[in-house]
Amino acid sequence: MDEDFEMPVVEDPMNEDFDFAGGDNDNPILKVGEEKEIGKQGLKKKLLKEGEGWDTPEAGDEVQVHYTGTLLDGTKFDSSRDRGTPFNFTLGQGQVIKGWDQGIKTMKKGENALFTIPPELAYGESGSPPTIPPNATLQFDVELLSWTSVKDICKDGGLFKKILKEGEKWENPKDPDEVLVKYEACLDDGTLVSKSDGVEFTVKEGHFCPALSKAVKTMKKGEKVILTVKPQYGFGEKGKPAHGGEGAVPPNATLQITLELVSWKTVSEVTDDKKVIKKILKEGEGYERPNEAAIVKLKLIGKLKDGTVFLKKGHDDEGELFEFKTDEEQVIDGLDRAVLTMKKGEVASLIIAPEYAFGSSESQQELAVIPPNSTVYYEVELVSFEKDKESWDMNTPEKIEAAGKKKEEGNALFKAGKYARASKRYEKAIKFIEYDSSFSEEEKKSAKALKVACNLNNAACKLKLKDYKQAEKLCTKVLELEGTNVKALYRRAQAYIQLADLDLAEFDIKKALEIDPNNRDVKLEYKTLKEKQKEYNKKDAKFYGNMFSKMNKLESLDSNKSAPKDAQPMSIDSKA
Repeated sequence: MDEDFEMPVVEDPMNEDFDFAGGDNDNPILKVGEEKEIGKQGLKKKLLKEGEGWDTPEAGDEVQVHYTGTLLDGTKFDSSRDRGTPFNFTLGQGQVIKGWDQGIKTMKKGENALFTIPPELAYGESGSPPTIPPNATLQFDVELLSWTSVKDICKDGGLFKKILKEGEKWENPKDPDEVLVKYEACLDDGTLVSKSDGVEFTVKEGHFCPALSKAVKTMKKGEKVILTVKPQYGFGEKGKPAHGGEGAVPPNATLQITLELVSWKTVSEVTDDKKVIKKILKEGEGYERPNEAAIVKLKLIGKLKDGTVFLKKGHDDEGELFEFKTDEEQVIDGLDRAVLTMKKGEVASLIIAPEYAFGSSESQQELAVIPPNSTVYYEVELVSFEKDKESWDMNTPEKIEAAGKKKEEGNALFKAGKYARASKRYEKAIKFIEYDSSFSEEEKKSAKALKVACNLNNAACKLKLKDYKQAEKLCTKVLELEGTNVKALYRRAQAYIQLADLDLAEFDIKKALEIDPNNRDVKLEYKTLKEKQKEYNKKDAKFYGNMFSKMNKLESLDSNKSAPKDAQPMSIDSKA
């Protein structure tokens, strides 16, 4: 009796798919001794012993349990405990009765529960002779000993991952990252086709077969897995001939790959255009990073593509560290931006395109000349940094003073034509005084004047940068504080003209002229607006003219089709 208890699948329509009822009763929270229904098909679970943690197995996982099965009258028909051997099966694959598949997925590791399973989720009308009668309700005392997670990585049945050893932390590698792995790939019959005790590759570029890069993106550092690789993620219909130290893979072969993710180097794009790339060689400490105007100290080596060193700081025994203030144009833009993303103690390599390096001009550096249009390479260690004081570390007078200082820095940058950097200064100034509920009345007046000036100046920056939507928003903020501010009306009108909101532009200009009838700039802008309106009116006239012309032609064609046609003489070419 014990030997043939294989938890057979019931052969009825219920087998096709589980009716996983939605709602909270799919996995009820139970106290020891409490019983509740799971789903809506009569399956009941009584908690006998709490499990560990919060995780529960999922469909596809390989679970290991001890169980004792009885009829409702207490008759025992099977027990893995009596055999002294735990029972293993794959969850959610129809290898056991449905009541097991639905019930065990609610259990935690080490949990012990009593399941009462109606015949519809057990052996149905036929039972399982000779031990289980027809239409029998069964009870199983089940202890979930452990499970091995098996994931369908691509959700198409082509690549399964079984975890042999859990990894560290929670991060996974991404496409640009460089991973170091160990692997061993075999055919289903155990024939070794490829092996490496340590190979490094970029995730996006992959190695050996497509399965490796897909799998490592789901793995943590130190994780070890077995992959079952179907042909679509291996070598497909063609297979792979033997080459070098690697064996042949037959057409349509399934592979078994043992894979360990040893470590990886995080590669990130510092700029959106991918022209400043950072690869972390050594992780830094904590979470803090430098802010704008921080004082940073670095160990630094700068090289050209051919390996020529043009700068070396802090690497000799008594070598002076390389020091600069961030966001002050004291170093090339690419280095400045990259350092803002680093943590204390972090070591990184940087690849910086000419646009963020020394540009199209030749540059004499400490140890070598950098030719025009050179991509440069740095190895950087952020030894220490001192952040610029943040607003939450300041009292009110300090906040107002800091805002004023940032405004003046913004003004200087604007005059130098550095509009993007000026805009950032104005934004920083506003942050210092954004929340003024604790300010005195006098301080609120000072803060308001700074908010008006910074938002107006920032709007001027945005107009120069052709960010008209943002310019309009900034002017609106000013007008919320000062409804009759002529500069705000004027600049918002400029933004509206560029956004083709000519009616709104006209409203602002007329309002500005009501307040200041002799304002020369506003009058000139009104002239520009009138010209734009004429231009748009001409375009509209042409558009509607063409449209009506086409409509008339269509109407004419329709009337010609419907009208009876007189016989027409064939036209004769007089030159014939």
